[in-house]
Amino acid sequence: MALKLFNTLARSVQEFVPLDSAGKKVGMYCCGPTVYDLAHIGNFRTFVFADLVRRYLVFKGYDVRHVMNVTDVEDKIIARVREAKMPLRDFTSQYEAEFFKDLQTLNCLLPHDVPHATDYIAEMIALIEKLIARGVAYKTADGSVYFSIEKYRGCGCHYGQLVKLNFDEMRVGERVSSDEYAKESLADFALWKARVPEDGDVFWPSPWGAGRPGWHIECSAMSMKLLGPSFDLHLGGEDLMFPHHEDEIAQSEGAGVQTAGQRFVKYWLHGAHLLVEGKKMSKSLGNFFTLRDLLAKGFTGTEVRYLLLTAHYRETFNFTLEGLQGARAGLKRIYQCLDSMRQLAQFAPMQKLELAPDIVGVQAFGVTTEPDRTFIGRFESAMDNDFNVSAAWGTVFEWVREKNRDLSSGAMSEKEASSNVHSLEMVLNVFGLRTATFETTSAFIKTDEASITLDDQGTPEPAMRLMFEREAARKAKDFKRADAIRDELKRLGWVIEDTPNGARLKRL
Repeated sequence: MALKLFNTLARSVQEFVPLDSAGKKVGMYCCGPTVYDLAHIGNFRTFVFADLVRRYLVFKGYDVRHVMNVTDVEDKIIARVREAKMPLRDFTSQYEAEFFKDLQTLNCLLPHDVPHATDYIAEMIALIEKLIARGVAYKTADGSVYFSIEKYRGCGCHYGQLVKLNFDEMRVGERVSSDEYAKESLADFALWKARVPEDGDVFWPSPWGAGRPGWHIECSAMSMKLLGPSFDLHLGGEDLMFPHHEDEIAQSEGAGVQTAGQRFVKYWLHGAHLLVEGKKMSKSLGNFFTLRDLLAKGFTGTEVRYLLLTAHYRETFNFTLEGLQGARAGLKRIYQCLDSMRQLAQFAPMQKLELAPDIVGVQAFGVTTEPDRTFIGRFESAMDNDFNVSAAWGTVFEWVREKNRDLSSGAMSEKEASSNVHSLEMVLNVFGLRTATFETTSAFIKTDEASITLDDQGTPEPAMRLMFEREAARKAKDFKRADAIRDELKRLGWVIEDTPNGARLKRL
C-alpha cells in the first residue's frame, strides 16, 4: 500500500514518493518552538503530529532524518530579553529546557537534529549573499537587506505557491521589517535587520553591518544545511503558510541552489488550528492551557497525546477537558485488553525497549510470533489515506472489542495472545502510546528473575529504559551499576521500590 498525503503545494492528495533514488531515505523538517515563553497545547498539536508522521514513516520502512529547529532570536524574543534584562542565551535556554521536558512528557521522539538559529548565522549570511548576487535581494541605507518580491517574480519565479494571492489588490514593493505580518501585506521582507538601540547586545557582524537575521531566512538556512537544497517533507501549523513558509520557498528557490527541476521541498503538510472549549485560546477567557496546566488538573501526557491524535490533522479540533476524560476512558479499554492478553501470553512485550524505541518490528518487542496481518493491514490502509487517524482508531477499537470477546469466551490461545500483543504494540508504537503506563491495572511486567510494576502517572520512555537496564545489572550482579541507575532515575524524578513482588517504579 502506498502512503498518500495532502500536499499544500499541489493543493491535492498525492502519493508519497521520496526524492531518494532508492526510495528509502526521507528528509523531514518541522518548524520548532520560538523560545520566549512556555509552549501551549495548540503548539503541541503540531509537534505531536510531526512525531506521528515520523513514526509512521519508520513503520512503513523509511529511513527518516527528522530536523526541528529552535528559534532563539527574533522580534518577540528581543523584546522579552530587553524586559528581562538577561543575556539572550540565558533567557532562551530556560524556555527551551521546559519545551523539551514537555516534549518528553508527550512521548515525542527527539529529532535527529535540533539546530539553533544563533548557531547558523554564517549560513544565513552566505544565503543572503547568494540572493543579492542573483538580484532578488537588496541592501537599504540603514544596512538592512530585503528580499524583492517584484524582482523574484520578474525572474519567472512564482510567489504564492502555498496560498493564493491577488497581486492586483496588493501593493507590491513596500517593505516590512516585522517577522510576522498580515496576508494583506504583500511586501518585501527583511533578510537581515540592521542593529538598532532596542536590540541591545543581540547582534552579529555581517558584510552589511551589525545586525541580526530575519525570522524567515533562519529556517531556509538551517533546513538546507542539514537536509540539502531539496528535501521531502516540511511540516508546520497552517498559521505558518503565509508569510513564513511562502517566504522560505522564495528565499530557498531564489538562491538557485536546487538541481534543475527540483523544488526546495516536495511535500508540505500543514496542521489546522486548535480550539479550546470551542474558542480560540485566550488567557482572558481562561481556556489557555500549557501542558503543565493540564498535568496539574490530574491528566497525563499520554492522555493529552491520545486526544491530540484523535482528529485529522487538517481539521480544526476542539480540545476540551471533557475530551480528556474520554481519552482516559478510551485508553483504559485498550490497556485493559492489552494487559489481559499479555498475561495470557506470559511474556513482557516491553522488555526490549532499550534496543530501539524508534523501530517497529519483531526484534524491537522481543516477540517471535507473527502479528495479526489483517488488523495491521486495516490500520495501515487508514493511515495511508493522508494519516486518517479517525479511521485508524476505529479499526483499533473494533479489533479490541473482538479480542475482548475472545478473552471472555476462552477462545484465545496463548500463541494467539502473543500475536495479538505484538499487533497492538505495533500500532500503539506508531501512535507513540506503547511505552505509556498501563494505568488501569497493577499488572506486573515479568523479567527472568524479577517483576516490575509501574505507577499510574504515565512513565516516560527514558525512565523505563533505565528501569530495565537496572534489572539487567542486578541479574549480572553489577550492583555498582544498579545503584548508579537508581541515582540517575532520582534525577529524572523517579524512584524504584524493591518489594517482595518485584521492583516498582514510582514518581518522587
